[in-house]
Amino acid sequence: MTHPYDLSEQTQAKQVLSFQLGNEAYGIAIDSVREVLEYTSITRIPKTPEFMRGVINIRGSVVPVIDLRLEFGMPSAEPTIATSIIITEVQCEERISLIGVLVDSVQQVLDLPVESLADAPPMGNRIRTDFIAHVARVDEQFLIVLDMNSVLSKEQLQDVARTAVADADERVAATA
Repeated sequence: MTHPYDLSEQTQAKQVLSFQLGNEAYGIAIDSVREVLEYTSITRIPKTPEFMRGVINIRGSVVPVIDLRLEFGMPSAEPTIATSIIITEVQCEERISLIGVLVDSVQQVLDLPVESLADAPPMGNRIRTDFIAHVARVDEQFLIVLDMNSVLSKEQLQDVARTAVADADERVAATA
């Protein structure tokens, strides 16, 4: 299986789901997107980091939801009719996990020519850019294509996965 951000075998275009956070345009490789949901009630889990909004139930599965605004140091925003949750697949240790990503609005699926995708520019040693898979110019705006496997640190991903498992275990125990 080819990594969703690997361009070495692609010659024509990369499909990316674009979305907004504030005035900024971001994207996720369509290969990593499971589905897009309208905003729904999120069950908050006590004692979790602020960016970890909680969990949602998707067809019997407990899926953690992170707020990308908070993870990226942006102020929190009240949900609107356009607020969406993108369900993504991320590599967590040896398995694929589902994580919901709260965004201001989902835009469209773009076919980006491979030659329009550039690596993240160097920002020095103190600024993390490992979560940026590519940068592309779309119309008059830059689109930052995220590597969802790197948006959260390994420790954060493990914490998010543990939170979802613990919440699922508590729900099972409560119904027993």
